[in-house]
Amino acid sequence: MSTFTRGHCLCGAVQLQAPLPARWVAHCHCTMCQRAHGAGVVTWAGFDEAAVQVDDAQGQLRWYASSPEARRAHCGRCGTPMLFASSRWPGELHLARALLDEALTQPPAAHVFHDTHVDWLMLGDTLPRHAATDST
Repeated sequence: MSTFTRGHCLCGAVQLQAPLPARWVAHCHCTMCQRAHGAGVVTWAGFDEAAVQVDDAQGQLRWYASSPEARRAHCGRCGTPMLFASSRWPGELHLARALLDEALTQPPAAHVFHDTHVDWLMLGDTLPRHAATDST
């Protein structure tokens, strides 16, 4: 198994590399992720921010403040949502799991912000479900 995982946006302009293992992997159901990704749930993998390598040779990575505490990044060419950082988790950079090519060393461990889960998506797993007010 590789000691790194690599990933990229849809058009390939922005490349990512992060050392394994990830700190954690979880499914996020918050309304911000739902809107930013146009999906009912987003699976994130958390990594040490300083250890993540971003190759943006074409200058396409665009960061924006999605709330006073959080920033998100997407590819400016193809629009792929890619990264998340927040003062709630200092020193971490969250990578959208679906962008990563290699298998991670761990599967998702929980559903977070499950209190805002969409009613049109049925979950069939037995992972713990945490509300936004739960300590994470």
